[in-house]
Amino acid sequence: MVPLLRKVADGLLFTSVFIGACALLMAGHTQLRFAGHLNTDLLGFIFTGTLCSYNFHWLLTPALYGHSPKAAWSVRHRKLHAALFGASLLAAAWFGWRLLPHWPWLLLTAFITFLYSAPKIPSKPFGLLKRIAVGKTAFLALAWTHIPFMLPLLVAGTEWSTATYLFVFNRFYLIYPICILFDYRDRAADRAEGIRSLVTQLPESGVHRLFAGSLAVFFASGAALPLYGFTVTETALLLLPGLLLGGLWRTAQRRRSDYFYYCALDGLMALSSGLWLIL
Repeated sequence: MVPLLRKVADGLLFTSVFIGACALLMAGHTQLRFAGHLNTDLLGFIFTGTLCSYNFHWLLTPALYGHSPKAAWSVRHRKLHAALFGASLLAAAWFGWRLLPHWPWLLLTAFITFLYSAPKIPSKPFGLLKRIAVGKTAFLALAWTHIPFMLPLLVAGTEWSTATYLFVFNRFYLIYPICILFDYRDRAADRAEGIRSLVTQLPESGVHRLFAGSLAVFFASGAALPLYGFTVTETALLLLPGLLLGGLWRTAQRRRSDYFYYCALDGLMALSSGLWLIL
């Protein structure tokens, strides 16, 4: 039973179905909180687009990341990644067609998503991006802020206010320190592959200060949410993942478990949304 459960868990995490479900929760939360209804076509686009992007990314990840069970699994299952990439690309295109009136925002989303994985493409024009990708950590955080939090507002035509700007800003500064922990773990492999980022360039003390400073901005912006229409309960739910994340810096230095990163840390992004939807 245990080996079977392990295989199921590996399949959900390593094919990116879990992170796709996290994206669904966050986008659904944003839609219901600010637009009052669900756009199922957009949710389908976000889920299939997440699968497409991540399977494309891991399809291109070289074997030098094989010290990670996730990366080693991906090397062994390249055909599965290729099949999932192709199927999810077709599905995302279909949902994109149904959302055609919003094509500028969808095109921007596709470009942002592609640009993150572009440095891994073994071709000279894309390989050059490795040398200039110093903002890789912030770029990934921006992508994960745009897709489940900004895109639903843009597609719904929600009027932007101080409350929505503050909400999006606060989500960015939750996701950014999570991305810092991921890049901190991958520093050696990124350096070996020639990928430059702020996290690979800073000393460990500098990375720690960047992480702590980001969380400080997160809590400061979260404390202002009740001033702009958020209830105390909502605010507490939005701040909860940051409280948990703050205690994980030392753990992240010791642990390299893929379950810690791809389940616990990725799950923190969607924790507030899942709890909000339940309540």
